[in-house]
Amino acid sequence: MSLIGPIPPPALHVMSYNIRRRMPSLYPVMADRWGHRRPLLQQLLEDEQPTLLGVQEALPEQANFVRHALGERYRSIGHGREKGGRGEGCPIFYDRERMQLLDFTQTALSGTPGVQGSTTWGNRTPRVIVDATFADIATGIRFQFVNTHFDNRSRMSRMRSAERLRDVVLASGLPTVVTGDFNVDGDSETHDILMERGELVDTWSEVDARITEKWGTFLNYYPPAHDRKRIDWILATPGVTVEKVGINVARFERGWPSDHAAVQAVVRLA
Repeated sequence: MSLIGPIPPPALHVMSYNIRRRMPSLYPVMADRWGHRRPLLQQLLEDEQPTLLGVQEALPEQANFVRHALGERYRSIGHGREKGGRGEGCPIFYDRERMQLLDFTQTALSGTPGVQGSTTWGNRTPRVIVDATFADIATGIRFQFVNTHFDNRSRMSRMRSAERLRDVVLASGLPTVVTGDFNVDGDSETHDILMERGELVDTWSEVDARITEKWGTFLNYYPPAHDRKRIDWILATPGVTVEKVGINVARFERGWPSDHAAVQAVVRLA
């Protein structure tokens, strides 16, 4: 049973989902094994059919799996964050019957954004932004869609990444939706940097029509709880109307598709 499911135009169903990178087969926890989670992820994606999906922690074969699980209508952009485009990435998936891709770039979250795999802000792991411009085929509206994954260890990296993300959003001048795993809760300095000038809003905070409870989004394969951090967000520029938003903690018979919960929203573009 879907939380939101397919949405007709002109509304857009947006999802942000850290699908948990595939770990070595000797990793001891059965719930975490990719072979165990893969059919559960496929079921969730088939049920939800988002118009736009920003994924985090996707290795190339996982990104390929997601695209095929979504169906023939979908295409993807983005590549690995390491040198040569290798390693896990933050791909964007889109329904090509609704979205026309106009342009996209992938840059490093570092002082040298054009250098693949670069890390200069205290983060040991490369981090990236995937920034795309689309036209909604149903309405003709051009808009920006951004997907990212901030560092889990370095506070400085998260703060500098928030500043960079804000600059990327402002530079386009278009209605914008941002998906991401930000690795901190909504009461953090990172969140404040993104919200403080009113150039972005947190869809969870701005909408009355929350269709789920406020769950922590890092489940770690345990039952959902209110006292865990909400580290996965969908953000938008003020001109984007948010109709509803929810945190998907659906558990299938065999378990959860990921150690994170998907965050989902229905939006309309001005």
